Amino acid sequence: MKKKIFVTREVFGEVLDFLAPHFEVADNQADRVLTPEELTQVLADKEGALTTLTERIDENLLSRCPQLRAVCNIAVGYNNIDLTACNKHGVMATNTPGVLDDTTADFAWALILATARRLNEAEAYIREGRWDKWKLKQFLGLDVHHATLGIVGLGRIGQVVARRATGFEMEVLYHDVQRAAPEIESACRAKYVTKDELFSRADIVTVHIPYSPQTHHAVGAAEIALMKPSAILIHAARGGVVDDAALVEALRKGTLAGAGLDVFEGEPALHPGFLEMKNVVLSPHIASSSERTRFKMAMMAAENCVAALTAGNPPNLLNPKGK
Repeated sequence: MKKKIFVTREVFGEVLDFLAPHFEVADNQADRVLTPEELTQVLADKEGALTTLTERIDENLLSRCPQLRAVCNIAVGYNNIDLTACNKHGVMATNTPGVLDDTTADFAWALILATARRLNEAEAYIREGRWDKWKLKQFLGLDVHHATLGIVGLGRIGQVVARRATGFEMEVLYHDVQRAAPEIESACRAKYVTKDELFSRADIVTVHIPYSPQTHHAVGAAEIALMKPSAILIHAARGGVVDDAALVEALRKGTLAGAGLDVFEGEPALHPGFLEMKNVVLSPHIASSSERTRFKMAMMAAENCVAALTAGNPPNLLNPKGK
């Protein structure tokens, strides 16, 4: 008898076809976000699940789903999964690292350029029929070339962002909890500095660290206050890393020129202050959303699930103690 699994959100048909020979697959191709209670009920008799960031896997759910053995996240982040609870209940948790680095870095650059050059304001100006003449001082923005780029977190995605900066002939500064190896610094042409120096010197700050209790509001009022009034903040990591209320306050006061944001605290809800401001570029957590990359993410999660429930050794295991 095949093991039962559940795919919690809509995925590509090819992914379901890949899973079908291995499991009895139930899916949610209608793509409705399930409540915690609905998710618990549907996983009660399942041994595996392909999950996304919209599903919380915690002690309450796992204690009521005794057959569950593998939770395979379609994301590189996994702050929706309580690994301690997974270890307790013998549940393997996996993620999808590597496949989205370039795509996410590309999108961070899209936010950098759109925010620096005030692209959303300019487009709205045309769409609203307000463009009646050329002006010398119209939509004056920030030059990206030869600017100083500050990267918070020189992990896989941060490194790709840094390498892209070479084409703009930028000075690249970075800060992380641990200094990168010399060969990485050299490849990225990045200089390690203190957190305070990064925020005070950078013209553009881009955030690329995962969310955890330790990184909650790692970019808060104190860090934002160090930034130049002409600087911009880019955030395409995880909601909660940046203190959104503090960012809104700085933008309102004019102590920061602008922000480009793909993630938010409590998303899909977001601080209403962002919607009031023209100098903020907003996108709905789509940094990895190219067709090829999202397909790779979903297929990697499926491969993790097959490996977990057959061999017990998925390639992207987050918690060896959960085996």
